[in-house]
Amino acid sequence: MSTIKVDTVQSRGGGAVTLTNQDAAKCWVFVTQSSATIESSFNVASATDGGTGLTSITLTNAFSSANISGTFGHGNKSTSNPGQNLQAMCGTDASNTYGIEVERSDTSANADASGISLHLMGDLA
Repeated sequence: MSTIKVDTVQSRGGGAVTLTNQDAAKCWVFVTQSSATIESSFNVASATDGGTGLTSITLTNAFSSANISGTFGHGNKSTSNPGQNLQAMCGTDASNTYGIEVERSDTSANADASGISLHLMGDLA
């Protein structure tokens, strides 16, 4: 068996290697929901505050289809209703915009989470 040991991997042209066919996240973002402030991200153009508990994420580079896989999480503390348990839903009707809705589990009323994160995997367009 051979062993390869390297410090840097580059493309044939000498630049950074681009992950295109591997199963790597093609998008990730952490957003402060109450202000739609992007704290850190990859392949995210913007976050838009749609009101209490509503955030839209727009990607820089779209996926080839809206049928992709992802994971989603949110902070356990509501900034508009401290101490309340929250539940969240994420969906899309396009290949580059994702809507996130967070609501209180006891009343189903929308509430801002302290932070939300989204990771998406799939083929880019």
